Amino acid sequence: MTAHALVFVASPEDKPAYREALLMLGRVALNRKLPPPEVLSGWESAQWIYERVDGELRQEAAAAVAELPVDWALVPLEGRKKKLLIADMDSTIINVECLDELADFAGIKAEIAAITERAMRGELEFEPALRERVGKLKGLALDALQRTYDERVQLNPGAATMVKTMAAHGARCVLVSGGFTFFTSRVADAAGFHANRANVLLDDGAALTGEVQEPILGRKAKLEAMRAEAAALKLNDKDALAIGDGANDLDMIKAAGLGVAYRAKPLVAVEADAKIDYMSLEAALFFQGYRRGEFVQ
Repeated sequence: MTAHALVFVASPEDKPAYREALLMLGRVALNRKLPPPEVLSGWESAQWIYERVDGELRQEAAAAVAELPVDWALVPLEGRKKKLLIADMDSTIINVECLDELADFAGIKAEIAAITERAMRGELEFEPALRERVGKLKGLALDALQRTYDERVQLNPGAATMVKTMAAHGARCVLVSGGFTFFTSRVADAAGFHANRANVLLDDGAALTGEVQEPILGRKAKLEAMRAEAAALKLNDKDALAIGDGANDLDMIKAAGLGVAYRAKPLVAVEADAKIDYMSLEAALFFQGYRRGEFVQ
C-alpha cells in the first residue's frame, strides 16, 4: 500500500472549526501512532502522512469531521501534484449555468433551469437535453450572449488561484464544458486556462437558430478530451485532476488520478475521490500538497 496524505482545509475565519478538525483527525492519527501533522497554511490546512492506509481510515476520517464545515481528502503521495487540470465551467469555475441565464433573457429561465437541473442530476441524457434547451432559444438576439457574460458570469472564489498556481508549477490547464465556446473562451482567459473545449451555438448573424453544432460535447466527450490532452503530453489518467459538479462530469472525475466534486450533485459527490463542499477552489491545491506560500494569485 502506498503512502497517503490525509489533508483538511478550513476557513481561516473559522478558527474553532480548524481547531476541532485538527483535534478529531489528530485522534484518528494518534490511534495509528502517527507523528503530529504538518501545517500547509496556518489556521487553514494541515496534513498527516500515512505510510500505509487501512480499510477503516477513510470512514473514520469522514466520521471525525462529518459535523464540521471543513473539506478533506485522502490522497496518494505518489504523483500528488497533478500535471493536467481538466475543469468543468458552469457552476464549477463560474457561479452560474450560462444556458439558464441566457434563457432568462428569453423569458423562459424557470423552464430551462428545470431541465438543466435534471440533466446535471443524471436523470436525463445530456445531449438530447442540451438540444431541447437550445431549441427553445431560437430567435434570441445575439447581444443576449454578451449581456449574460457581462451581467451574470463571475469566477467562483479561488478559481483563478487554482488555475494560475497549477499552471505556474507546470500543469496544463484546460476548461472542458458542455456549455458554449462564447463563454468558455472568455472564462478561460479570465481564469488563466491554456485552452478550452465546448459546444458551438449556431446563429444567423443576428439571432440564435436554436441549434448547436454536432457532435455535442457531453459526458463521454469530456473524458475523451481529458485523455486526448493527457496523450498529447505523454501523460495518463493518473496525472490528471478533474473537477466538476454534474452528471456529465462523472466519467472524467472517476477516471482522473484525483477526481474532485465541487458543490456537486449527490451522484457525483459519492463517486469522487474528494469533495469541496465548504471552501473555495483553493482547496484543490491543498489536496495536492501545495502550501499557501506557493499559491499564485
